[in-house]
Amino acid sequence: MVVKATGSGEWRGWRAATREALYGEDGTGGFYRRSEGPAGHFRTSVHASPLFAGAVARLLCRVDEALGRPSSLDFVDMAAGRGELVTGVLAALPAEVAARTRAYAVEIADRPADLPHRIAWLPAPPRQLTGLLFANEWLDNVPVEVVEVDPAGAARLVLVQDTGAERLGERVSGAEAEWLARWWPTAGEEGLRAEVGLPRDTAWASAVSCLEDGLAVAVDYGHRADARPPFGTLTGFREGRETAPVPDGSCDITAHVALDACAAAGATAAKATAPESDGPRLLTQRAALRALGVTGARPPLALASTDPAAYVRALAGAGEAAELIAPGGLGDFGWLLQPVGIPHPLAPEPTTD
Repeated sequence: MVVKATGSGEWRGWRAATREALYGEDGTGGFYRRSEGPAGHFRTSVHASPLFAGAVARLLCRVDEALGRPSSLDFVDMAAGRGELVTGVLAALPAEVAARTRAYAVEIADRPADLPHRIAWLPAPPRQLTGLLFANEWLDNVPVEVVEVDPAGAARLVLVQDTGAERLGERVSGAEAEWLARWWPTAGEEGLRAEVGLPRDTAWASAVSCLEDGLAVAVDYGHRADARPPFGTLTGFREGRETAPVPDGSCDITAHVALDACAAAGATAAKATAPESDGPRLLTQRAALRALGVTGARPPLALASTDPAAYVRALAGAGEAAELIAPGGLGDFGWLLQPVGIPHPLAPEPTTD
């Protein structure tokens, strides 16, 4: 619902306001089309260390093995930013695997001038893929509605102006109400909030359906039904700092992801393509990266006396690895893994702590 306010812009739901602020009208303008890209405003695992791209490359190799080493192997980097991850993955692959890999960067911003020509730059992922689709911090920027419980105990849409001012709108109904009832019940105390993750479920199911065979992975800050945040997670980032979410195009606007709801939607999409597909798996980034060889272990002290330069390099790598798997930080990201027609490639099954 859109309601005109007096002298200060229009009132609309957070989903519409965020979409325009991040992506502009009709896909033009907006925060994500700025030249500095996401790296200018927040630090992702991709920007923290090349070890992350190396781990994703090893995951792609495991998918390749599970697929029987096909003649053509696909790698899709969803929400590719400026192509940092896909470029790093290609550089980290063994030469034989790299030669068979078709690389795609999916991003609404313009193609960077220095991106290698072999990487296709697309606004949406291709279909009939065989390989790995990897979505790092994509779903948290799929815009969603925000709801709040009113004094009568009903969930109402939160309306917002481009100044960030809010007020309550109409009661939630239809598919959004059904989603809340299943995944994030809000009946109860006045002021409780939730973010309606239905658009993210739809987006994730669509991404999974692009695979004929392979693995889809979503990496994001998230939560599950037994630990939903009572007041939601909507926030903004500007120039490396968290800030109030103001939908005027000046900052990133993000909210954590109900990864269990996305998992259910992705599982349905996977089984529609390949009925024998295994179910989804939810891990922490800490568990996933450890399973892919990122441990954060310090090098042996003896190396300092035999090869000081190698020791310094190894120590720096251990520090970067520690940041990627740190509790309370990047290590707490959720990894949602959905195989399509192949067994889970992270075996033996890692722990979730």
